[in-house]
Amino acid sequence: MKNLLRFLLSIQLKHSKFVQQVNGFTLIELLIGLLLAFLVITPLLGFMINILSTDQKEQAKANSEQEIQSAIDYIGRDLQQAVYIYDGTALTRNSNSTAASSGIKDQIPPVKSATGCSSTATCQPILVFWKRKFLSSAITAPSSTTDDTFVYSLVAYYLIKDSSTTWSKAARIARFEISDGVLASSGINGNCGTDYPNDTYINSTTYCPKEGFQRFNLNLPGAVGITQQMNSWKAASKDYTQQASVLIDYIDQTSIPTLTTDPKYPTCPTSPYGTPPITPTLSFGSYMGFYACVDVANTTAQVFLRGNALARLQNSNFDYSSSNQTYFPTASVRVQGRGYLFTR
Repeated sequence: MKNLLRFLLSIQLKHSKFVQQVNGFTLIELLIGLLLAFLVITPLLGFMINILSTDQKEQAKANSEQEIQSAIDYIGRDLQQAVYIYDGTALTRNSNSTAASSGIKDQIPPVKSATGCSSTATCQPILVFWKRKFLSSAITAPSSTTDDTFVYSLVAYYLIKDSSTTWSKAARIARFEISDGVLASSGINGNCGTDYPNDTYINSTTYCPKEGFQRFNLNLPGAVGITQQMNSWKAASKDYTQQASVLIDYIDQTSIPTLTTDPKYPTCPTSPYGTPPITPTLSFGSYMGFYACVDVANTTAQVFLRGNALARLQNSNFDYSSSNQTYFPTASVRVQGRGYLFTR
């Protein structure tokens, strides 16, 4: 009997040791392991989060820099064909029977409404000019081959800041253009509508003027000089059907200081043209993201853009300051129009 009990006890002891071995770590060992894992993984996790956040910020900066440069290049190429550039004074005056005090404010969007720019509170004209627009294969030569031609068009760039959910909460720049049709040497007058009763165009469906377009008059009675003649331009009676198309989003919406003595207030550098040197006229809206300096006499404009990469990363508190200026890339270009006015 004793031998049997001794045998059973030995089996139980062996079984207890085996069970203890396969049960794994003790609770204390597990707690120590978790603590060590926490001490190692937490700094690594923070490091990874920091890397991802930095990468996101750098990507936002890079995107803004690329878009700002592309936009300024586009505007520069557009300005190269300019024949006349309006200064800020013309853009803040309404049309007037007195040529010396006339402007075009009420002849262009947003006062004369267009899709994408219909409110004076949210859409402000910054850069407006006449240019020669190239049309490929628009006319037929005597040999029945097609040939290229040019027409005049009015181009306007706007600074827009509204509550649209389609675009960012920062500002954006939109472009608006209306152009003339291609005149024919003979044919039936008025084939492009009642706004042009004395004109004949080569095609009443393809090459008519855009709705609202009207050519400028360089022989306007009472207007002295090209500035007064251009400032007296009036749109045709039809409503605009051309829309203001967005060129670039995420433009700085930081308000322009109210005092001209404020160091942050935009200023215009002296023009290199003219003797004595001319100080261009500042053309601006309510925000620092887009303004221009216009030298009317020399058909020259210097355009300034400032983006807002911070608005890509957060939905509030993204105004410009000295501490976050790296998120606000800038670009500028000075262009002298190479186009010319054709007069008969």
